[in-house]
Amino acid sequence: MAGCVDVEPGQSERADLDLVLDLQLALSQSQDADLAVQTDLEQWVSAALEGTMDEVELTIRLVENDESAALNQQYRNKPGPTNILSFPFEAPPDMPLPLLGDLIICVPLVAQEARAQGKTVRAHWAHLVVHGVLHLRGYDHIDDSDACEMEDLEGKIMAYLGFDDPYMDDGLV
Repeated sequence: MAGCVDVEPGQSERADLDLVLDLQLALSQSQDADLAVQTDLEQWVSAALEGTMDEVELTIRLVENDESAALNQQYRNKPGPTNILSFPFEAPPDMPLPLLGDLIICVPLVAQEARAQGKTVRAHWAHLVVHGVLHLRGYDHIDDSDACEMEDLEGKIMAYLGFDDPYMDDGLV
């Protein structure tokens, strides 16, 4: 994107990251073909945290349309399901904790969007996890400058993970 700040993910391999990932499945029907596996989720989270912290706890909750829609309405005042919601944890100043926050991912919407965007479901999962973790780190895309910075970093992390830049064609998240 023209005019974007050049942002680099960390350069070293983060084998020393102590990651505790609580994966919650809140699905009423079998959607195994559309689910990301825990090892992939951990890899994508680690890549998005590259060089930022040594220890982190994170919850990823996989939900269906109805739960996503209810949370989207409650916390963003927007109707309908959304692909991912990010809820950062803010520890009290006197109690530093390694809790990063929660990601809520709508499984049916991930598969639907991947097909509509001509991407593999796995690539879309990776992008949404990276995107969500960056939100938990404090990045946003409310204004153009912040969006450029976040999208540039997402593209570089996705390339590091072996995926195409998710914003090359459509810019949808």
